[in-house]
This record gives sequence, C-alpha cells and structure tokens, in this order.
Amino acid sequence: MAFESLSEKLGGIFKKLRGKGRLSEADVKAAMREVRMVLLEADVSYKVVKDFVKTVSEKAAGTEILESLDPTQMVIKIVNDELTSLMGGQAAKLNYGPKVPSVVMVVGLQGAGKTTNTAKLAAFVKKHQNKRPLLVACDVYRPAAIKQLETVGAQVGIPVFQKGQIDPVDIAKAAVEHARMHGNDVVFLDTAGRLHVDEALMEELKNIKAAVSPAEILLTVDAMTGQDAVNAASAFDEALGITGVMLTKMDGDARGGAALSVRAVTGQPVKFVGMGEKLDAIEVFHPDRMASRILGMGDVLTLIEKAEQAVDQKKAEEMAEKLMKNRFTLQDYLEQMRSLKNMGSMEDLIGMVPGLDAKQLKGAKIDEKAMARTEAIILSMTQKERDNPSLLNASRKKRIAAGSGTSVVEINRLLKGFDAMNQMAKQMAGTKKGRRMAKKAGMFGF
Repeated sequence: MAFESLSEKLGGIFKKLRGKGRLSEADVKAAMREVRMVLLEADVSYKVVKDFVKTVSEKAAGTEILESLDPTQMVIKIVNDELTSLMGGQAAKLNYGPKVPSVVMVVGLQGAGKTTNTAKLAAFVKKHQNKRPLLVACDVYRPAAIKQLETVGAQVGIPVFQKGQIDPVDIAKAAVEHARMHGNDVVFLDTAGRLHVDEALMEELKNIKAAVSPAEILLTVDAMTGQDAVNAASAFDEALGITGVMLTKMDGDARGGAALSVRAVTGQPVKFVGMGEKLDAIEVFHPDRMASRILGMGDVLTLIEKAEQAVDQKKAEEMAEKLMKNRFTLQDYLEQMRSLKNMGSMEDLIGMVPGLDAKQLKGAKIDEKAMARTEAIILSMTQKERDNPSLLNASRKKRIAAGSGTSVVEINRLLKGFDAMNQMAKQMAGTKKGRRMAKKAGMFGF
C-alpha cells in the first residue's frame, strides 16, 4: 500500500513524542531530525525535505505550541497541514477548454502504465462527469500499443480512434475532427513514451501540442520509480509545460516519495492516482485525505465514496430495514458480500478507518474462493430456501452440497454466520444508536 513504510515510521516518531507529555525545543528538534531521515528514506527529494522540515520546525517551536495542553497533537496538526500543502492543498480538476472537443494529451515514459491509465481516466470521466470520451492511439512505435489501447477501450466501453503507424501529429488532428463529427466532447491522446527522456520524443510531443492545442497535458508517473519519476517530471514540464500529474501503481509503492516531491518540483498538481490493476481503480487525488492517511488518521470521506459507488443507496436503506425487521434473506446476504468485494482490498479499506492499524491486519483480504463457494451454495438453493433457511434439513443440505460442489460442513458454517448476523441485528434494533448503525451497515456492505 502507498506510504506504508512512511506512515509506520512517522507513527513511531509521534508515539515517542506523546510519551514525553510536555515538549521542549530540544524534543521538537530531535523529532524533526527523525522526520527528515524518514522522508529521505521514502525517496522524497532532498530540497523538498529540507524546506518541509524547516517550515514545520519553525511553526512547532513556537511558545504557544510548546505550552499548549497537548503539544504533540499540535505538532501532528502542523505536520498534517504542511503535508497537505506540499501535495497541493486541494484536489485539482481536469482542465476542459472552451472549444469542443477538449483535448487531453497524456504523456510519460514507457512502462509507467500510460495506455492503461489513459483508458481508466476516460472511463472515469464517462461515469462521473457524463462525458463522451474518445481514445486515440498516437503511440505508433511500441509493438502492440495500438492493440492494447483497443483492448482496454473495449473493456471500458469507449471507442478508440487509430490510423495505424503514420505520423502521430496527423493522427491527433484527424482524431479531433472525428470527435467533432461524432459527438465526442473529450479526446484522450495516448502518446508514445521512451525508456528515458530524449530529444526526438520531446520534439514529437511538442509538434502534437502545437497541432491540437490540448487543454490538459497530463504526465503519467510511475510512483514506484521514486526520484527518477521526479527527474522525468521536471524534464517533461520544462519541454511541454505540463498541467497535471497522474501517479500510477500507488497500490504497490511502499515509499511514496514521488507523490510528495512531484508537486513541489513541477508546481503542477497530482490530479489522479492509479490504485490497482482493475480498470476502475483510479481515484481523484485529495492531498488532505492522503496526508491524513499517511499520519494514520484514516480517510473516512474516501471510504464513504467507495461505499456509495459500490452500493445503491436505495437498496442499502432497504437492506437496513430488512435487518431491523428480521426479514434479511440469504439472497440479501449474498448481495451485501458482493458489494463489499466491489469496494476494493480489505487492507486499503482498513487503512481508511481512523484508529485501525492496517499493519496489524496486513494481508487481510476477501477470500475470492470462499466468496465463490458461498455464492454457489446460495444459488443452489430454491427461492423458498433462501427466504427461509429454517427449511434446510439434512436431506436438503445434501442436495445443495452436491449441486454447489461443496460440503454440508460449509453450508452449516454459512448458516451459522448468517444467524449470528441476524442475532446482532436484533440487539441493535433495541436501541436508537443501534438503528443508526444498522442504517450505516446497509451502506457498507454489512
């Protein structure tokens, strides 16, 4: 998970501070020396670290901080505020020009995940912003690049424009005209990359920029490459004048230094982050939420957004009502389990809950095989059996086990878990607070 190591080490520093009670200037200085080392180990740019530690130290050494009732909390708040500021302060939106179609030019080095994440981004604006995007294959050099874009485009249901291996500038111009004629209001150009920055690459990208005047030049950066990513960002920004950054592979980066450095080095905001291999695994980058997660304070807003995307609100309320009135069926149980699965990895979800340490539950994840067995068991039942599990006698269980390729033991285990959940719901129904919790449970795939 992104920032895992950084979060763990900063947590250790603040834990030592809490043990001191009142803080002295010497305590703050010692803590800031440790923070400096932790940030450098996370591959954050040296200049960024130097400026960050200086700012935090100056604010944390004030008399009103040291003499406050809880100076450690004040120091953590300062670090949180400065981390947020370092990463851009507020979430930045994708630029759309006054002309239709708007052109988004996606650039970056080869291997950063540019093609896949261009498709992810197009799918995101289609779903969340009601856009009609067009994907354009401008990478005419990399073997199978055009085919790759067509494949991911088909998977997310977005048309792909390609004209083979001709001049990318001609392809870009033809794509804009095609979009204009076919009602596509935003054009995503998947441009060529190289293994390193070179003059030929930059010249081609400059020519495309001059030909189609993009409203957004989005740099794709592999977060796992650390300081190399920052150097590449500087080169692209100098040559093209990028307007934003999309960080990829954030789910696999334990250090996360690129996310903290790239905004400070280029002056351009991180707008999106790729959080996994699935084609819907892309998120708007919220600096304040990321800072909160780094400092172990959770990210409730993102957790709620994930729940809202995974679960239909009306259906969630119906589920909660069924729980309260003891009318929750095995079919409902299956749908809730599927909703929880759609929210992402258990480890990421735990990291968003304030007060829960994802490190202690490292490796926790939804068992796909167990989910499949549960689904097979429930689908092997008749509708009457799903609605009323008390009908399930020994012979019925044997029939279901044979039909689902499972065992009677597994069926009993499923029924035991289902009964336990219903018992808990009955207890919750007895209090006002419990009823509120049940309503939330419906949203969060309980």
